[in-house]
Amino acid sequence: MKVTSIRQALVPGVAVLALALSACGAANDGGSDNASGDSSESAGSTDGGSLSGTLNGGGASSQESAQGAWRAGFQSANEGATVNYDPVGSGTGRENFISGAFAFAGTDSALDADEEVGPATERCGGDVIEVPAYVSPIAVVYNLPDVEGLQLDASTIAQIFDGKITTWNDPAIADQNPDADLPDTSITPVHRSDDSGTTDNFTDYLSQAADGAWSYDPDGVWPIQGGEAAEGTSGLVAAVKAGEGTIGYADESQAGGLGIVSLKVGEEYVEPSADAAAKVVAISPRAEGRSENDMAVEVDRTTTESGAYPLILLSYLVACPTYDDADQAALVKGYLSYVVSEEGQQASADQAGSAPLDSELSSEASAIIEKIS
Repeated sequence: MKVTSIRQALVPGVAVLALALSACGAANDGGSDNASGDSSESAGSTDGGSLSGTLNGGGASSQESAQGAWRAGFQSANEGATVNYDPVGSGTGRENFISGAFAFAGTDSALDADEEVGPATERCGGDVIEVPAYVSPIAVVYNLPDVEGLQLDASTIAQIFDGKITTWNDPAIADQNPDADLPDTSITPVHRSDDSGTTDNFTDYLSQAADGAWSYDPDGVWPIQGGEAAEGTSGLVAAVKAGEGTIGYADESQAGGLGIVSLKVGEEYVEPSADAAAKVVAISPRAEGRSENDMAVEVDRTTTESGAYPLILLSYLVACPTYDDADQAALVKGYLSYVVSEEGQQASADQAGSAPLDSELSSEASAIIEKIS
């Protein structure tokens, strides 16, 4: 699973957090608020008491809706706690975590084994924790008001985004949609402008499933020069809504009334859904060469299993196994424990339409998070 390299540019969001995090060290996330009181373990308390203090994290914008649900549930049960999540994109989230600006990060692509695991481990002083938190389909979204239920295979999608199919009534599209009244409108592909885990997953899908029609490596940064670009999930969705004939890709939970493509899988076309996304995770192998704290998965984009939807993001939370400040450690441990719990997973399913982790994955993630000290 490829992830783009760490970049040296100024990282968005750091200035906003600078005062709150000025006491952070390379392996320390500041925050010396007290962690005591009353609350339930199901909402993130590690000892039956309420947690307090400020926890700063950020990353994948696709997690924004789910993070809102998790923060609300956790803070409701721990009234002295404040969790901040800055949806700056997966790549920036990983950078900010490695630099020490974030206590935890959300990312739609696992840490790169060659370029990021080492620096993250050095920052943490031990094997970095990486656990799944959010499973969701990525929808290919489009704006054609008079066309519903569009069906496309990966090869056609690849050629659209590579600028080789340029009108909506192209035979490659029409052949798969014989009942649709397709216009001769020009196609305007919209991609993410930021370093995005959604882009990484989308280009990984095209690379694996498009039968050679996509010649670029998977990458969190859009690999083609030019075209229309927008920052973040909400920015991309807004750009697709703004122009007729546009097409893009976004977390399905934030598709916002746009047309959604059904993907060809085997001999059938499958709509994005939480269940169809979860089915792909269940049949995908673990990434090789990872530590026991790392649950990275190599998503199988080429499956032909009935009802599976292989264009998914498996979003992770990244944290350290130890923090120099005990109260910060308690907050990270409590919050992540809530996220992967049955209650937390149901909250994100209700709010963001994600697929809850199955009991085996949830238990494994919980056991890893329990090590945080």
